Amino acid sequence: MARRIRLILLLWLFGSLFAHTKAAMADSVPVQIINGDTVYLAFIREIYVFPKLVFKNKQQERFYWKTVRDVKKTLPYAKMITQDMAYADAELAKLTTDKERRQWWRKFERQLFKKYEKDFRGMYASQGRMLMKLMDRESNKTSYELIRQYRGKAAADFWQFVAKLFKNDLKEGYDGADKDRIVERVITLVEAGQL
Repeated sequence: MARRIRLILLLWLFGSLFAHTKAAMADSVPVQIINGDTVYLAFIREIYVFPKLVFKNKQQERFYWKTVRDVKKTLPYAKMITQDMAYADAELAKLTTDKERRQWWRKFERQLFKKYEKDFRGMYASQGRMLMKLMDRESNKTSYELIRQYRGKAAADFWQFVAKLFKNDLKEGYDGADKDRIVERVITLVEAGQL
């Protein structure tokens, strides 16, 4: 009889403790009750798994790690600049005359120059090329098209000429499925926090 009372008391104690814990967890952890069972929900981030990279030589390995460095440095800037472009597009759409648009654009251009000049001057040439690729990826427009949209055809042609002198091409687009697949892989891993 005493054993039975102790068992009932122990079950009651655990039951009340579990009910209190269950109520406390329901406040802080998302739960769902299905057919009387409490299911605790946990959200985990996606994990991407790619085949292991096999480098043919040290040069390929250096290229990969240089790409990782460049993407980590320039991806946040590409996202910020895309937001700035969306803001500029919205503001320019509100203005009615070309004169107002030119005045607003000159002022905004000076603000952007102050905002990004110090960081961009410290970039390597390879990071500048990566930024151009990532801008194309984020905005679906090549660097040439962006310059032409905001500065005009003459400025776009001038900068295309300068880029050609340094063996670059502002009209070259981003191709994450083929030519830039390693860059796309690195971007995916960096955004997921795996690299």
